[in-house]
This record gives sequence, C-alpha cells and structure tokens, in this order.
Amino acid sequence: MMATTHALAGVVLGTAVWALVPEAGMLPVLAAALGGLFPDFDLYAGHRKTLHFPVYFSALAAPAVAVAALNPTTTTLAVALFLAAAALHSASDVLGGGLELKPWLGTSERAVYDHWNGRWLAPKRLIRYDGAPEDLALTLAFAVPPVLVFDGLAETLVIAAVAVSGVYVLLRKPMVAIAETAVDAMPDHVVDYMPERFVRDFR
Repeated sequence: MMATTHALAGVVLGTAVWALVPEAGMLPVLAAALGGLFPDFDLYAGHRKTLHFPVYFSALAAPAVAVAALNPTTTTLAVALFLAAAALHSASDVLGGGLELKPWLGTSERAVYDHWNGRWLAPKRLIRYDGAPEDLALTLAFAVPPVLVFDGLAETLVIAAVAVSGVYVLLRKPMVAIAETAVDAMPDHVVDYMPERFVRDFR
C-alpha cells in the first residue's frame, strides 16, 4: 500500500481518539500519522524489513495503549497512537503485493519480514500493489473521517495526501518504465551506489 494510505490509516486512529479526548489536542493525531508513515522510512535500506516490525510494534503498542487508557494525557496518547499506527502499517503490508518494483506481476513471495519468527510473510495481494486503484479507494475511505471532523490545516493536509495519492496512482507504472530506461543508461560506477533490489529488478 502507498505511504499515504498508511499515514491516513494512522490519522483515522488519531481522529477516533481525538473524538474521545479532544482536550489532548492534535499532537496525538500527528503522532498517529507519523507512526503510520514511519515503517516506510526504510524504503531504500532493507524495505519492509529494517523498520517493519509486525510483531514487535504490536507488542509495544499493547502496553502503551493500556497506559494511555488509564492515564490519557497528550504524551501517553501520542506514544500509544504512534506505536499502534506503526504496528498497523507493518502488519497490513502483508495484505498487499510482494516486494518487487513490478508487484502487479506477482513474482515476489516477500511481503513483510517477521523478525519474531525469522521469515518473510507471503503477500495476500488483496491490494494488488501500491498505487493500484483499490489502494486509492482505501486512501479515499481513510480520508473521510478526518475531513468530516477537522478543518483548517489538518483538513488541508488530508486532502493534499489524497491528491498526492491520485498522482502517484496515475504515474505508478510509467515511473517504472522511465526508471528502467534511466538505469540502463547509467554507468556501472553509479549503479553500484543504488539499492541492490532496484538493480536486480531493473537489469
């Protein structure tokens, strides 16, 4: 799934909590968005393994949520939502496509790494690939609650995320074709600095 889909999934969690504890402010909502985005910071270094922890994030989120439920402060809610959104992202990547640059071909059986069991989880392909039409539909669904609840900057950021998602969906497959041409034209000493999985898929 797209990074924006994951971020907005976190925002939905944050919106629900804000509705219950509005006095905590917007920081927990922001933390939820960042938590939803955080695992994808490993895009160029061991993607879906380096920062994706479906078991460990869940294990950390459970006590954090319990603490926040007993003592709902801005800080406890922010920590709990960050971890919960990161756990949701890490676990839900198994519902998408595999870890290849052309996931619509279905050639990879690696969706997300399970550090607890020391193995890759296979993709379910319910969302065929990041940037698929059904991925955009999910993004739009996640955008509805915060747009209905918030206004001002928060609403603008959600709408901007949807707009970015739409552009990405349109460019997803053409970008791969352009990248293939660019990599083929690069000298070997430049390609040596690219992540191995990109070179493997492009050459």
